[in-house]
Amino acid sequence: MVVFGLTVVRHGETRYNKEKILQGQGVDEPLSETGFRQANAAGVYLSNIKFTYVFTSDLLRAKQTTAIILKKNKFCKEVAVKYDPRLRERKYGIAEGRPLSNLKAMATAAGEQCPSFTPPGGETLEEVKARGKDFFEYLCSLVAKEAHQEKQTSPRTKEANAEMGEGGCPTSLINHCSGLESVSDPECVAEVLAANILVVSHGAYMRNWINYFISDCECTLPITFKKTELSCVSPNTGISQFTIKLEMRENIKPKIHCISLNKSDHLDEMTAEKI
Repeated sequence: MVVFGLTVVRHGETRYNKEKILQGQGVDEPLSETGFRQANAAGVYLSNIKFTYVFTSDLLRAKQTTAIILKKNKFCKEVAVKYDPRLRERKYGIAEGRPLSNLKAMATAAGEQCPSFTPPGGETLEEVKARGKDFFEYLCSLVAKEAHQEKQTSPRTKEANAEMGEGGCPTSLINHCSGLESVSDPECVAEVLAANILVVSHGAYMRNWINYFISDCECTLPITFKKTELSCVSPNTGISQFTIKLEMRENIKPKIHCISLNKSDHLDEMTAEKI
């Protein structure tokens, strides 16, 4: 068995986010001043997590957020960032660059609910799900391949696994208290992971991806989780964290556990400054 950590972060706020204008893929706005501060706060919050892989959408708002998070990290100054178009926001076609209220009006006119409505030229939810599924399977394949290579090349692998238990790996990643936490034990824990992956993406994409984890992959959720949270879009720089267990056998689904969903604790100080 191989275990890896997955941290998913939504990009920081842009001017269009604040004005409730759809960006999708066609509007490539930079972060606003608030967005830069949010990204900085997320970076501080995640600063003690040693990420072994970093992936981000290739849209500017996600790339800027990723750069700031890594700048604050104590262990990831040299990590290579991979820009992946599979992590782009949902494409909204003719609705991009227009107020969100326009999309809602179009959905109402078509007799559909807004989240499931596809404007002309936009992506369906199934198409977005297919992108997310393809990317997740790529991550699982990447980690499994690396773990297999490590097992083949490291003379100390068997000894190390014996010391660390099943699923062990010669690399031990110690996580910050704001990182991977045990639901049953809220205290800060050290967890042995084969990899620790950071992904920076977008609100609608993340909601769809997480729903795929739950509906298709049978992701388990925290005890305190409310199902109504699944319909919510993550706040800007909201952080969701998961552990994924790979059985390393064919036709066995990865076991996904959600540790936290759309957390925004790191923004509390920013909110307090406004009061």
